[in-house]
Amino acid sequence: MRSLFKLLCLAPALLMEPVLAQGDAPVQVQSQVQTQDQVQPEVEPLVQAAVEAEVVEGPRVKGEIFEYSTGGETYQGYLARNIADDQPRPAVLVVHEWWGLDDYARARADQLAALGFVALAVDMYGGGKTTEHPDEAGAFSKRVMQDWPAARARLEAAMVKLSQHPAVAGESMAAIGYCFGGGVVMNMALAGMPIEAAISFHGSPTRAVTQPQPFDGIVEIHNGAADTLVKRDALLAMTSTLEAQGASVEITNYPGAEHGFSNPHADAVAEEYGLPVGYDPAADAASWQAALLTLDEALNGE
Repeated sequence: MRSLFKLLCLAPALLMEPVLAQGDAPVQVQSQVQTQDQVQPEVEPLVQAAVEAEVVEGPRVKGEIFEYSTGGETYQGYLARNIADDQPRPAVLVVHEWWGLDDYARARADQLAALGFVALAVDMYGGGKTTEHPDEAGAFSKRVMQDWPAARARLEAAMVKLSQHPAVAGESMAAIGYCFGGGVVMNMALAGMPIEAAISFHGSPTRAVTQPQPFDGIVEIHNGAADTLVKRDALLAMTSTLEAQGASVEITNYPGAEHGFSNPHADAVAEEYGLPVGYDPAADAASWQAALLTLDEALNGE
């Protein structure tokens, strides 16, 4: 179409009489303009190719509240899927930061849905409860990690109901988590829960599981090298315990990256509350790409 556009733009100029400077003798100019019939053979294949080009519809992500219950309490997760895709797809759990199931966790679920997964951002606090203050967030997350059997029951309730959704292919799942959620998914692997991969982003390596169980899946840990909230000794201890249970563990340290490096809102949190957190676009992009490759391998691999 670019050749046709160029020709149509030049045609008026070619039809104009040449402008002569004063004193110049008239010259004979042979028109280079072709008739419509003459240009048709050259233009027609381009037009035809444009008409025959295949148009593929992009993803249409739909997010909705996904409720599940355990222990007499109802939890409000967020389910994201591509409704333009009529084929069942593998499921991924997204475990939120210590703030609760907020817009950031939902956005990550939406991204996964657009990339060919059915994503459930789980609610670890109950009733969709969230907070914006770190003191309250710390209290919420501590309460969960101090009662792993209850936390596991919440995750299992979500997984069972999710596996029954018609958009989900089979029972194979993976889990990703951020900050507090990263610690949760590491403990899911440590507990031998039925997931193919556990992927942690700046996750806290707090060990909540008292009796580790065999786990033969992938554990991928993305850590900021400048993260002062994740203690190196605790992370190495968690890694060693996971490997002893049969897990394939990989830790990636991102130079200069602080805690919360994947969240664009980390800088605002640091400024408001004086916390040692910060967004790092390079670490965010690299860790996300690595996670997607791992999810594809774990859930779509032959």
